[in-house]
Amino acid sequence: MEDKLELKVIARMESDFGAKFGVPRQSGLVEELRATLVFEPDYRNPDALRGIEGFSHLWLLWGFHKARREQWSPTVRPPRLGGNERMGVFATRSPFRPNPLALSCVKLEGVELHTPRGPLVHVSGADLMDGTPIYDIKPYLPYADCRPEASEGFAPAPEGRLQVVLSREMEEKVPPEKREALKGVLACDPRPHYQKDPKRVYGMAFAGLEVKFTVDGETLTVVAVEAGA
Repeated sequence: MEDKLELKVIARMESDFGAKFGVPRQSGLVEELRATLVFEPDYRNPDALRGIEGFSHLWLLWGFHKARREQWSPTVRPPRLGGNERMGVFATRSPFRPNPLALSCVKLEGVELHTPRGPLVHVSGADLMDGTPIYDIKPYLPYADCRPEASEGFAPAPEGRLQVVLSREMEEKVPPEKREALKGVLACDPRPHYQKDPKRVYGMAFAGLEVKFTVDGETLTVVAVEAGA
């Protein structure tokens, strides 16, 4: 008989990303990004967070709620390989898996135990959309979880970041506390790896804004910052 486990959503992420495009490909790439975990009513118990502030980082177990398919495939096309080569799904971090789960390491920035919405956990460096369901939170233990000798397979660390050109006029349309995070996200190059057209204008939803940009070589130029839909 097949074993089944019912996962309960314990919290949801509040972040600046209202859509998938632009979300960093891994957690920790943009430390300036701030996000908040808001617990579901059944789990708004401050006792469940007792001792959590003693840890600097946390593991989040979450679900790909905007990238699900009824059927799964044993192979996928990783964007890191240009979408032209297939790899085993369990050798990738593709969202299209038998169980659409993901794991992210984030930095704990602070905890508010008593608010009108219950306890709030503030984190940085998250790679999650707004509304992402959180299934579990665990402390990150550097002596157990860090493996400097680990190999990175076909997904090595990014070689460099784009130079971001953002005029003062456009920068002033972005809330001051969001500007460095936006620049960090853009510098990571939000485009799919296989798209290199310097004339194409991309649009990214961020912090209630629509940020439009082009990329030519190693330079990303913001061409418009507009109110989001």
